[in-house]
Amino acid sequence: MVNLLTGPKGSGKTQKMIELANKKAKECNGNVVFIKKTHRDTASVTFDIRTICMDDFTSITNTDEYIGFLYGMYSSNHDIECVFIDGVMKHADISLENVPDFVERLKKISTECGIEFFVSLSADKSELTDIREGGYSYLN
Repeated sequence: MVNLLTGPKGSGKTQKMIELANKKAKECNGNVVFIKKTHRDTASVTFDIRTICMDDFTSITNTDEYIGFLYGMYSSNHDIECVFIDGVMKHADISLENVPDFVERLKKISTECGIEFFVSLSADKSELTDIREGGYSYLN
């Protein structure tokens, strides 16, 4: 399943994602991963969540490489149960135009690997009409 959290910049999406991740870390039997662009605002993420800052991986510049990174992460740790991707449109070349394709690819990883994704986007739901039905939900 892919869960989307949408809203304008500054609407509290990051804090909501951190709260959800901390809650999932207490509920899950497996591991929780929190992916964000920078090292800012990671202090409130609980210590048992693996935090990854994409600024540390400057060679990941497009969606193919990003998806490969996610598969690589899973291949090294099959216990990953939830992945939170905060501010996805700040990562690689992900934009409103390719978000539908990116979400489809996340749905495929979710099905193949049993990972639940939580993705925040600085966009309105009305801007994401091209996402195919099924396998995703909106958190707001």
